[in-house]
Amino acid sequence: MLELPAPFLARMKGVLQDKFNDFLNSYARPPVKSIRVNTLKISVEDFKKISPFDLDPVPWEECGFYVGGEQAGKTVLHAAGAYYVQEASAMSVAPLLGAQGGERVLDLCSAPGGKGTRLAQSMAGEGILFLNEINYSRAVILRQNVERMGIKNAVITCASPERLSEEFAGYFDKILVDAPCSGEGMFKKEPNAIPEWSEENVLMCAERQKRILDCADKLLKSGGTLVYSTCTFAPEEDNLQVDAFLKEHPNYRLSESRFLYPHEILGEGHYCAVLKKGVGEEAGDTRESALRANLDAPAPRGDLPLFKRTCSRQMLAAYSEWADKTLKIKFENLAEAGGKLYSLPREMPATGVQLVRAGVLLGEAKGGRFIPDHALAMCLKGGEANAVELDEPTALSYLRGLTFGCQKPDGWYVVTHKGLPLGWCKAAGGVAKNHLPKGLRI
Repeated sequence: MLELPAPFLARMKGVLQDKFNDFLNSYARPPVKSIRVNTLKISVEDFKKISPFDLDPVPWEECGFYVGGEQAGKTVLHAAGAYYVQEASAMSVAPLLGAQGGERVLDLCSAPGGKGTRLAQSMAGEGILFLNEINYSRAVILRQNVERMGIKNAVITCASPERLSEEFAGYFDKILVDAPCSGEGMFKKEPNAIPEWSEENVLMCAERQKRILDCADKLLKSGGTLVYSTCTFAPEEDNLQVDAFLKEHPNYRLSESRFLYPHEILGEGHYCAVLKKGVGEEAGDTRESALRANLDAPAPRGDLPLFKRTCSRQMLAAYSEWADKTLKIKFENLAEAGGKLYSLPREMPATGVQLVRAGVLLGEAKGGRFIPDHALAMCLKGGEANAVELDEPTALSYLRGLTFGCQKPDGWYVVTHKGLPLGWCKAAGGVAKNHLPKGLRI
């Protein structure tokens, strides 16, 4: 049994009363493993046919399954983005937002991306999905997960909620705030979080959550939906936080709230609330103001300088020649940044906010030749590009960075396993050279 903080136990006993012993006994059970099928790449039914795991459904997530003690993050299908490893109770949050294709959606505290990538599944590539993370190193991890899951319509920003609210006031139809919290629901999964817990930290987190929610209000248009969630059980961070928000923002109403406790479900625990912003007030929609930003302004710090919507002749020529030989689909809304070519979301606004990624990074031109990026391979589906299908042993060797025999004509190919992309190779003289980025090799 974990040695939990005495003040935490005393508070939970007061909250749960006769259910407290059930709650305490839940910590004697080992954490459960669960995954969420990525329907951007494969249907749930088709995944069941190729799954390396025994699958038990997560009751509140149609794409979610318990997988026992398997090493779910080390399979070829994981590398292919067929699923996301996600704690089961955390799966309860994103579907509550009701994100749909064509909407402008924001995940305000997004890394590492479990909930944001689920929002992308609901949107199915239509509309624009902003995924924000204030910590740059965590934003890079978020970017890697977005690329692995094959998401085309995401914009990854690295900015404070205050900075976003200055530029995108009233811009979003729907916002998810999975707030940084004291992490009481993670004690069993991450025991190192226990000594970091304190009553003072709970209050500090609550104050930070209040600031984030105030920014979310500014970002959300009238008639929009806001989902607030935490992985903690502290009332100051959960229902009392929402109560205080509603008191200060009477133009909202509480539509639904949930406490998921580990003694009541097969999961570690979560809190979430659905808030609806009032209709009839001034919308404050700044679609035009977000688009008016000066494209020639100084570039912010980050991965991307500002985009040039008119790409260089050399870049377009190199890409067109390569794409004609390799791709069977057409990417639109092309833009160039830092010598690289992107396919941006259709509604991509010009912005001075720090960008980590926008849309799909297609690749770059070197010496007149186009070199495709890994992100492009990962968003392709079967039949959309020249491909080389590998069995599992050969796919594993590819993921380790090795070459393999290939009798295809010379050129670029997407490496696939069970029809799902793993990355690029370049065939020449009967051998396929491995172009999987070194940082992604296993």
